[in-house]
Amino acid sequence: MNTIKNTAFLLLTALTLAGCSGSNGATGPAGATGSTGPAGPGITWVDVTTDSVQAVPNTGYMADSVSQVTVTLPATLQKGDIVQVSGVGTGGWKIAQNAGQTVITSNLPGSIGAVWTPRESARNWRSVAYSADSTKLVAVVYGGQIYTSTDSGMTWTARESARNWNSVASSADGTKLVAVVYVGQIYTSTDSGVTWTPHELARIWSSAASSSDGTKLVAVAYGGEIYTSTDSGATWTPRELTRNWNSVASSADGTKLVAVEYLGQIYTSTDSGATWTPRESTRYWTSVASSADGTKLVAVAYPGQIYTSTDSGATWTPRESARRWSSVASSSDGTKLVAAAYGGQIYTSTDSGVIWTPRESARQWWSVASSSDGSKLAAVDYGGQIYTSWLNTTVGDAGSISGGQYDAIALQYIGNDTFTVLSHEGNLILQ
Repeated sequence: MNTIKNTAFLLLTALTLAGCSGSNGATGPAGATGSTGPAGPGITWVDVTTDSVQAVPNTGYMADSVSQVTVTLPATLQKGDIVQVSGVGTGGWKIAQNAGQTVITSNLPGSIGAVWTPRESARNWRSVAYSADSTKLVAVVYGGQIYTSTDSGMTWTARESARNWNSVASSADGTKLVAVVYVGQIYTSTDSGVTWTPHELARIWSSAASSSDGTKLVAVAYGGEIYTSTDSGATWTPRELTRNWNSVASSADGTKLVAVEYLGQIYTSTDSGATWTPRESTRYWTSVASSADGTKLVAVAYPGQIYTSTDSGATWTPRESARRWSSVASSSDGTKLVAAAYGGQIYTSTDSGVIWTPRESARQWWSVASSSDGSKLAAVDYGGQIYTSWLNTTVGDAGSISGGQYDAIALQYIGNDTFTVLSHEGNLILQ
């Protein structure tokens, strides 16, 4: 459960209330039908002074009590139906869902990463990657198999043999994948993970990254070199010096690369890995991510802070507090970021890393991933499950949206047990 702070324009609650009158504290129609406006036509407002009310379509509810008022969404609706709630009393309000229902919250600032859903079984998950549109995912298990999903992580299929898989990366369309083994080989797939082909010699591979088309790949070895491929992994060329490379990231076209060394520096390349330039100070770097154009970078240290760059790695700015950061991921434009602390929480940012919001419970987070637009996130818990976060409330009666006095929201039903937020005001809480 996370507080959502926003200053966006919504329903002018005061104007709404001005056209309504009470009914001796009872729950029932208490005002005239509202005029057509941003929340839709014909909304009839009801003053609610009890602890709960069953909502009906195209009705607004004024939560007018010293205790929280629970407004349960209608079970039967038509597309376009509207339900509004406005906090009048000090107790605030809560919108409760029925089985199967959910609210899409993509237009609520700060809602990214607010709700997480556990997926698959508990395993030693080591790495996870998204396709650009977030429909395809791939995750690897240390001492286990590779798992793929084609429904944004709801269901998973085991692939390949059990190995000490350490890292995985995906092309934009999710068809070309690359995975590396700790003290093993590099493996590639051209059919979304159904079949895999081994490449290169056995090394202590720690991380891999891919261009958007999957033709340019880069992999790093701990205590070894950086290796690049321009033919989807068929052949590999050693680059740079032997270092304790921990993580690597690539721009969409594969020309700009960034790699981090554990107890070393950050290194960047603008020629697909042919040459490298050391950046920043020596730290315990564990993970790095890049925007699609390679200008916005983010790196994390274990232990240490989060560092961001807006000039392709030339300069870096420390962010957030010192934690045991294990992984970081970025949206394609570099504005939406997600980072995980091992034994701590997941943190999200929507302003390129300036401000961070803690999410989810403390777990042994090992890897995080983001869809291209940053709306869908995935994280893996070493010894636990895979977790996904979409811009919606938890599906079913466990999901809810709540607010306090003077907070308000307008929901519209769009079919398939799904609502969208038309407008909102105040500090809302998602579950």
